[in-house]
Amino acid sequence: MIEQQVPLNTPFTAASTATDVLAGIDLAGKNIIVTGGHSRLGSEVTRTLAAAGASVTVAARDPKRAATALADVDGVLIEQLDLTDPSSVDAFVARWIATGKPLHILVNSAAVVLSPEYQLDSRGHELSFSTSHLGHFQLTRGLLPALRKANGARVVNVTSGAARFGAIMWDDLDLSTGYSTAVAYGQAKRANVLFTIELDRRYADDAIRSFAAHPGVIIGPGPHSPERAAYYRAQGLVDDDGNTIIDPEGGKKTVEQGAANLVFGAASPLLDGIGGVYLKDNDVSKIDDTDYPLNATSIPSMANSAMLNDDDARRLWDLSEQLTA
Repeated sequence: MIEQQVPLNTPFTAASTATDVLAGIDLAGKNIIVTGGHSRLGSEVTRTLAAAGASVTVAARDPKRAATALADVDGVLIEQLDLTDPSSVDAFVARWIATGKPLHILVNSAAVVLSPEYQLDSRGHELSFSTSHLGHFQLTRGLLPALRKANGARVVNVTSGAARFGAIMWDDLDLSTGYSTAVAYGQAKRANVLFTIELDRRYADDAIRSFAAHPGVIIGPGPHSPERAAYYRAQGLVDDDGNTIIDPEGGKKTVEQGAANLVFGAASPLLDGIGGVYLKDNDVSKIDDTDYPLNATSIPSMANSAMLNDDDARRLWDLSEQLTA
């Protein structure tokens, strides 16, 4: 899919918000599922898609918490879904398929972000990989009949610039021989991109297109605890007074700016006719294989060739089928 990984030069910028991206777009009659659509980034995605007229179902592990978070949003449905529990995924899929409704857009947003502790799911798989990839892999495949029924559907997998540095640990996916927060997160985010590529290759002919979307680095406005503020300060994300630094061009964004790239992938007509690509700053990212440093002043997040490898995408798909069988 590397040949499609070329910027479109859209009218949007890194500072554009989700509302900006959806301006003038009518989503009335569109059925959308957003996993984790009640917290921070997911909440903004849900709100803007619903405001554009879509019927949005939020899939949440804790429906009561989701209902409280979205109490002020009209017309949003909430369904229980635990991505780390295969039976929960199957039950969610069965409920949706039973309605007979087409699914026009699936936003796979839920994730475990930088867990400091080594955790396994009920199947014995590392939690970040299980939540971000395996659960969404099982969910998406189960919903294929509904996606086909839409006669033009999109799947958005929320990834991260960490996919650029991450790698699939083929011989130890569950990191049993040594856990690292960064390695776990990077593997999960690389998997999101590879899944996107192979999903699009397999189902583009069924009018199902997929996109991997990087929202940027988003820590929220605070206030931050002293310990958390110190951690963020070392990463160049807050200033000496503990205030969140917003620098969209540098990849440091507000929730509204981060959600923009997700709804761009979900609904922008500028992406019609393409798929299997990695999105950044409300456009298709360019490919840059330069070995840039990752530090407090540099957050490289453009696509590179390694994260777009077709052979790795096929290999991960085959392995994921085995792991979710």
